Amino acid sequence: MSDLLKAPKRATLSFNNTIPEETSMTACIVGWAHTPFGKLDTESVESLIVRVTNEALEHAGLGPEDVDEVVLGHFNGGFSAQDFTASLVFQASDRFRFKPATRVENACATGSAAVHQAIKAIEARRAKTVLVVGVEQMTKTPGPEIGNILLKASYLPEDGGTPGGFAGVFGKIAGTYFQRYGDQSDALALIAAKNHRNGVDNPYAQMRKDLGFDFCRAESEKNPYVAGPLKRTDCSLVSDGAAALILADTETALRMKRAVAFRATAHAQDFLPMSKRDIVQFEGCAEAWRRALSQAGVQLTDLSFVETHDCFTIAELIEYEAMGLTAPGQGAIAVKEGWTNRDGRLPVNPSGGLKAKGHPIGATGVSMHALSAMQLCEEAGGIQVRNPKLGGIFNMGGAAVANYVSVLERIK
Repeated sequence: MSDLLKAPKRATLSFNNTIPEETSMTACIVGWAHTPFGKLDTESVESLIVRVTNEALEHAGLGPEDVDEVVLGHFNGGFSAQDFTASLVFQASDRFRFKPATRVENACATGSAAVHQAIKAIEARRAKTVLVVGVEQMTKTPGPEIGNILLKASYLPEDGGTPGGFAGVFGKIAGTYFQRYGDQSDALALIAAKNHRNGVDNPYAQMRKDLGFDFCRAESEKNPYVAGPLKRTDCSLVSDGAAALILADTETALRMKRAVAFRATAHAQDFLPMSKRDIVQFEGCAEAWRRALSQAGVQLTDLSFVETHDCFTIAELIEYEAMGLTAPGQGAIAVKEGWTNRDGRLPVNPSGGLKAKGHPIGATGVSMHALSAMQLCEEAGGIQVRNPKLGGIFNMGGAAVANYVSVLERIK
């Protein structure tokens, strides 16, 4: 059995507005907002930021004057001509003026980096309430340029000439995995089909179509090979979109309408060059999960669902193994036996994941947290899982370089 499944248990919180002494939670989600993801031609980075800022404040029942600090997750990298975007949040209201505002970036984990920075401000007691916004607009950039921008999230001295850009990087990872453990094309197609099936009922998803296993498994004119063994259905979508969270310290949160607590957070950064790692192990992902589950005092099997970073289907497959759901090389079992279906033993990506929902880079991690909070508050509509108690989130930057895990629990 994986060490991840041996973490000591701790009593689960109840909705009684009290905080057991043994918990170390210092921040809660008390409000959120989420745009649809997709090709949003009438929007801009600024308009997306303003939209989710105002909607998140309204959802939490707060005004700009109640916010102590602002953290913006925005990768950019050339997608937007406007850089230095932290103060764009202030376009939502003049009442934000002179509040601390910072933009953070950590590749495709930029959104979770923003969330974790907000939590640190609350833990340090420099803020009681923090607004977190994640945003990206990618679709206005020409296709070849998109590939060049995304490739910046790899180690350019080694991977800068990779055919297919960042998809080519994960194509190499998939090829190495196949060489070690055998052809996993069926498992990848099952993951793609599962996530597209889940995304049908997600109103925020870019692609709300059940493609089915057969379409995802077969090479075709509409589903050609993109890089190595990866086909188009194995790759997440280029997207525009934004999401926002209002975080508050626990004492403040318990006076509000809803409170979804961070039972644990972990961030494990790994080497950038893949040559310095066993790339099919996702060791940074495994380390982040170990730390988070230990801090939360729970086992993987205690989680009600996981939102994980399926930028490519091979990533989700390896993440099954890194989180401890299966042994190395056996991730296919989890999807083939239905463990990760929405009604399985551990639903993975009930939202449809990046595969169906889309992947506007700076917004992705914030979106994962917002959708997980919706699940725990049983406000997730058609993507709702049954009786959720604990939610796990894994957001990854680069090829398992920036690794962020959160464990969430509703306490009010």
